[in-house]
Amino acid sequence: MYLTQDLELFHEYTVTQLLFKDVKNATELRKMAVNGEIKGALINPSMVVDAFQILVATNKAVHLHKIGKMKTRSLYSEIIFNLSPTNNISEAFKRFGISDSDTAVHIVLVHNKEETLNIDDIISKVDGQQIDVGQVSEMTDTAKIKKLYKITPQEDKCGTLLDAVVCRMAIKDVA
Repeated sequence: MYLTQDLELFHEYTVTQLLFKDVKNATELRKMAVNGEIKGALINPSMVVDAFQILVATNKAVHLHKIGKMKTRSLYSEIIFNLSPTNNISEAFKRFGISDSDTAVHIVLVHNKEETLNIDDIISKVDGQQIDVGQVSEMTDTAKIKKLYKITPQEDKCGTLLDAVVCRMAIKDVA
């Protein structure tokens, strides 16, 4: 149901992803995240192509956190920011964070391997149905993603949508 992976470059960290649909308490979840009651990134799954996209954003966020170069105030807000193709923080939150009207949420947790993670505590806070993280692509709004990341038809023919999105995320700081 959830996906847990170690970060290759930061062996001491593990990333856990959870996906929920039919969520009825998005407003409360967002408030809990803002207040620090949920230590995780709450992401709108319609803007996610694949769990790998989240892993890339998380890896970059952990890297920037470790070297003290984050552009946002927390590791979890940095994950949301890293999903965006632009450097506008508020725009990233609007597009990739959850809103009060959302009925699905993708939760990303980053934890030290030595820490015990109480996933059941997080799950109990969500009034919705947990589904397998692999199903995130079924929630993807492909048209919205192509427009936001400015993916051309030519690019679409020679590679996957995930490739194009991850490339845009990777070069955001370079371009």
